[in-house]
Amino acid sequence: MGYDALLWLSFGGPEGPDEVMPFLENVTRGRGVPRERLLQVSEHYQHFGGISPINRLNRDAIAAVEKQLSAEGVELPVYFGNRNWRPMAEDTAAEMVAAGVRRALVFPTSAYGGYSACRQYDEDIERIRASVGGDALELVKIRQFFDHPLFIGAFADALRVAHAELGNLPGTRTVFTAHSVPISADNAAGPPSEGGNRYSRQIAEAARLVAAEGGVGEYDIVWQSRSGPPQVPWLEPDIVDHLDVLHEQGVTSVVVCPVGFVSDHLEVIWDLDNEAAERAAELGMGFARAATPGGDARFAELVVELVREHVEDAPVRKLSEFPAAGCTVNGAPCAVACCEPVKRPARPVS
Repeated sequence: MGYDALLWLSFGGPEGPDEVMPFLENVTRGRGVPRERLLQVSEHYQHFGGISPINRLNRDAIAAVEKQLSAEGVELPVYFGNRNWRPMAEDTAAEMVAAGVRRALVFPTSAYGGYSACRQYDEDIERIRASVGGDALELVKIRQFFDHPLFIGAFADALRVAHAELGNLPGTRTVFTAHSVPISADNAAGPPSEGGNRYSRQIAEAARLVAAEGGVGEYDIVWQSRSGPPQVPWLEPDIVDHLDVLHEQGVTSVVVCPVGFVSDHLEVIWDLDNEAAERAAELGMGFARAATPGGDARFAELVVELVREHVEDAPVRKLSEFPAAGCTVNGAPCAVACCEPVKRPARPVS
């Protein structure tokens, strides 16, 4: 059975000052986040005129994918829907059904496993289908791609460019960053032997692959963009704190590679291009940031290659030993020990 369309499913972001707070309220609904925190985060958006670049970046990427699909003779219209802001995925689903789409592939704009990076997109799919009556639309989610050769190659080239910006100085430290998550979420599936820590282990593997292809020896892995209450432990160290540590160690220049992100959305340009870059300047450290792969021509090739795994049974290309997880139908959870807790039988009461 074939496919009628490709749904590009993303996070969403405001495109004007008046949209910032409603957007943040959507993102945090039901999580008990204090309004003071929302106001603080809203200032980050207002710094850029209340506009997140994520929708524009998604539209640019979609245009590139449409061009690549056409070039490869794959006839598949691409629809765009978001979790948290317009165009809302539910509205997009209604548009798809009205156009006669009955079975579609879904490309989530995240390369990794874990709850926020993977399972939450399954929940989106469940909600999207319910909004159009469930059986009206079948949705097949494309797999995780953190170790795809095109993804790694784009980051490796960006890493080399960033080092060149600093003159390829000896002793420049490479620092890979990704979005932090609560440690409890990263540990949800148990110890690594049972599939736990999948997100942080995939980040580490992607960093290793990029460093190897980019010709980098020593590097660090740090985290950014944490948003939870201070009493809840999240993955550490934070990028800005780590710059202080590197400075104490005598490091005079640093290249930051946001390996956990596919595009230069607000958390990249605020947390890295503003906060981290400003801290490096205060410390007198040279600073360069590697580009994310979303604007690289290889990203469109990657998406089309993932599509062709489904429409043409093309071979799965990957550079690690991780299983090609994340591919599910109609919002079903990923494989056990991927993004869901392992369900163990209850212990007898003694």
